Amino acid sequence: MTSETSTTTSATANLGRFTVNRIGYGAMQLAGPNVFGPPADPENAKAVLRHAVDSGVDHIDTAQIYGPDVVNDLIREALHPYPEGLVLATKVGGARDERGAWLPAGDPADLKRQVEENLRSLQVERLDLVNLRRFERDHPDVAEPALEDQLAALNELRDEGKIDMIGISNAGLAGVRTAIAAGAVGVQNAFSILDRADDDIVELCREHGIAFVPFFPLGSAFGGGGPNRLAADEHVNAVGRKHDATASQVALAWLLARYERMLLIPGTASIAHLDENLAVGRITLDAEDLARLDEVEPFTPAA
Repeated sequence: MTSETSTTTSATANLGRFTVNRIGYGAMQLAGPNVFGPPADPENAKAVLRHAVDSGVDHIDTAQIYGPDVVNDLIREALHPYPEGLVLATKVGGARDERGAWLPAGDPADLKRQVEENLRSLQVERLDLVNLRRFERDHPDVAEPALEDQLAALNELRDEGKIDMIGISNAGLAGVRTAIAAGAVGVQNAFSILDRADDDIVELCREHGIAFVPFFPLGSAFGGGGPNRLAADEHVNAVGRKHDATASQVALAWLLARYERMLLIPGTASIAHLDENLAVGRITLDAEDLARLDEVEPFTPAA
């Protein structure tokens, strides 16, 4: 592995013009199974959101397509009027069909409509951060609108005052370069100690001093990765025993050490699990830990 990890970690980092705590909250899991439909216990979902903010979370990741039309409503009902300093990041570019499948919906007109939907559901006049979700990796055979046209549409909305900042999600190196040139303040891609395929993109973010926000921060469970694989890894477990931490906590701490502007948005529908995630900020990995974790074998699901 060629990562440039550090043995010191800061508690906060820049997300564009905002300074936020490096451990935020991803609200996707507050929807029903497979991020489709409402949760079985909406009051619990709202309690988790309130507990997150009360515990210092000041960066929440969401999207109108979570549900769809579910998670944003829960956030509004639980937290509006929003506390000062809370950054809400949403994403556009996708849609759901009647069975819950994720579909590309990135025409410039679609993006503008989705931004308006997010504004209404979150009940804000301006969205703090809008990530453009690309599908080039999920559906490589499906033609997407030109990235330049999509970014131009979002920048037009930024000029109108409906968006504060833009970011890019699920894009390759060339797409990330294009987005940075258009003013993107962050990248949201899959990345973890088990999936380091985007190391070059993390380094590009470092070069430009912008945020990197990993989804699947514990590795994707599809094909056998994820928390179960972490829990079975001897190197992760050795570091976990040293710090009295779970395998998942070690994996999240590794991400914080990987890049000083790496922001985490682990998701959960459990207050206890949320507290476990937030406790990662108290773990400091030393050079010996990082060298041991260098031995973790990256996981690539079978084709």
